[in-house]
Amino acid sequence: DPDSVTKQAEATVATDWKKCLTPEQFYVTREKGTEPPFSGIYLNNMESGIYSCVCCNAPLFSSEKKYNSGTGWPLFSEAYGTCGKDESNTNITRRPDNMLGSTRTEVVCKQCDAHLGHVFDDGPAPSGQRFCINSASLTFKPGS
Repeated sequence: DPDSVTKQAEATVATDWKKCLTPEQFYVTREKGTEPPFSGIYLNNMESGIYSCVCCNAPLFSSEKKYNSGTGWPLFSEAYGTCGKDESNTNITRRPDNMLGSTRTEVVCKQCDAHLGHVFDDGPAPSGQRFCINSASLTFKPGS
């Protein structure tokens, strides 16, 4: 039965993620959860460096594009590797998200499909983007 093989493979992947992630990281990245506002470890991090996916280590955001608007989550004006408005060299993918009854744009890791957060079009110039990202979906490597 091909369906049972697929279900077995999905269960194996889920088990593997549960082994290598904390419960909060699993909830956010694999179950599309959201950490409570003002609770994330990277909210007030102002160190220079690169934020990567907690699941696969793909570089996602640079501290150069991080800002604070008081929303309670780490915010970035663009993804790492963005050139102008071209995100083809980034490790993020945008998807429609209708889960809460309104249409939002989900941001996921292009490499491993981890849920990262959402992007809104009310950010600072020049991009106008506000990537609202869960700390639990990120790791941070200091440096340039």
